[in-house]
Amino acid sequence: MLLDRLAETWTALSATRSRNAKRDLLAEVLAEAGPGDLEIAVSYLGGALRQRRTGLGWRGLTAPPPPADRPSLTLVEVDTAFAGMAGLSGAGSAGRRSALAAELFARATEREQGFLRGLVLGDLRQGAMDALVQEGMAKAYGVEPAVLRRAAMLLSSTTEAARLLASGGAAALAAVGLTVGTPVQPMLAASAPDPEAALAKTGGPVVVDVKLDGIRVQVHRRGDEVSVFTRSLDEITERLPEVVAAVRTLAAEELVLDGEVLALRPDGRPEAFQLVASRTATRGDDGAHGLALRVFFFDLLHVDGRTLLDAPLVQRAAELDRLLPAELRVERTTVTTVAELTEVFDSAVTRGFEGVVVKQPEAGYAAGRRQASWIKVKPRHTFDLLVTAVEWGYGRRDGWLSNIHLAARDGVTGEPVMLGKTFKGMTDELLRWQTEHFTQIATRRDRHVVHVAPTTVVEIACDGLQTSTRYPGGVALRFARVLRYRPDKSPAEADTLDEVKRLLGPPVAVDDEAD
Repeated sequence: MLLDRLAETWTALSATRSRNAKRDLLAEVLAEAGPGDLEIAVSYLGGALRQRRTGLGWRGLTAPPPPADRPSLTLVEVDTAFAGMAGLSGAGSAGRRSALAAELFARATEREQGFLRGLVLGDLRQGAMDALVQEGMAKAYGVEPAVLRRAAMLLSSTTEAARLLASGGAAALAAVGLTVGTPVQPMLAASAPDPEAALAKTGGPVVVDVKLDGIRVQVHRRGDEVSVFTRSLDEITERLPEVVAAVRTLAAEELVLDGEVLALRPDGRPEAFQLVASRTATRGDDGAHGLALRVFFFDLLHVDGRTLLDAPLVQRAAELDRLLPAELRVERTTVTTVAELTEVFDSAVTRGFEGVVVKQPEAGYAAGRRQASWIKVKPRHTFDLLVTAVEWGYGRRDGWLSNIHLAARDGVTGEPVMLGKTFKGMTDELLRWQTEHFTQIATRRDRHVVHVAPTTVVEIACDGLQTSTRYPGGVALRFARVLRYRPDKSPAEADTLDEVKRLLGPPVAVDDEAD
């Protein structure tokens, strides 16, 4: 199959908002893919290369060679080229990687270059996420979406499910079960702005877990062999000897547990997320890093030959209570009224935790999906910030100014101090408005960024603040999203850097590069 066929589909996906139309477009192209192309097509249409890391970044893609006049690249050729780049290491590898990328892009048409750039940067934004690709593949092959979805979840890979479907059909998918040692795609929670809205979605009574702002982990044990996986299914066992030791003490031969790793201060309040993230990013024990980590589990997916994915939460919770001591379990209670839920929420936030997760007692574990049977509630921080630059979008946002650069005012000089970027929370109407608005106040432009006079105030919500060496103010917003623009406010009314820091509390100083 030619790469152009996927680029054509990408363009069509970007042009429609209909979920069913997107599914049909995906089904059509996946039905055309042969067994040798299906895994690659599934991965690319889901917005990702098959290689986790290639060494390419946006700087290496800012000046691509002139595009080819006609399409000739096949999916296998593209996949082979990226595999070659990913396999390079040592002296001279950067230059060789750049040369291979240039050769690949020189063979691509203009449309294919845009598609490849989006794949490399993880920025296709065509609205075809993994779940929708699964629906398209199910329609293309005439299998039940639930069967395909479950197999992908248990295999921890949609591309692996595609390989199995191409070789063995629906029967091969149905035969897939949970395997201890193979990570399962984690269940995700939907969001609600406050306890009242959360309870309206779930009904009552509900199970309420304190939400921990740590590193999500899935732990598999078979005998003395323990494996620890992250939310993205990367194995980090060697980095968390404390977790391995704790799980080995449990009275079971086989376990699959879902939980969170974090550190607590002497007063019981959680340490800053970035400290925990920094600690789990390196190997070694707590003594070497000065930070003792603890694991808190909130779900049990498998125990001694019994898979509990379809069991109700109350049953999984009972098994968890039986197997684990209290110090290894997330703080949990059951409430019925909004007043009770609000009290639990306020207590969690007051003690420094991220909020709560509200769960329906009878719900199963819907791995790999964001379900209304789990609802997270977190306090929302809002700031009035200045826009200093805007980046051109990709995929469905191609031709619109999308990602905005956000800054607070320096309290002394009044100069903008950058805190991060966001493209979240923007409607099509807002994208059209800001494209027209910011092009009119541009001060200079480069290939991807329009720099603007810092005169526009935007109201931003975020989940928190973290220290960062990337930005001059030393801090960055976490999970920022646009609420609205504030034409009623002058730049002098934007929040200062000191106000931002004070509102969110003093962050712990660490060397962190996250936005």
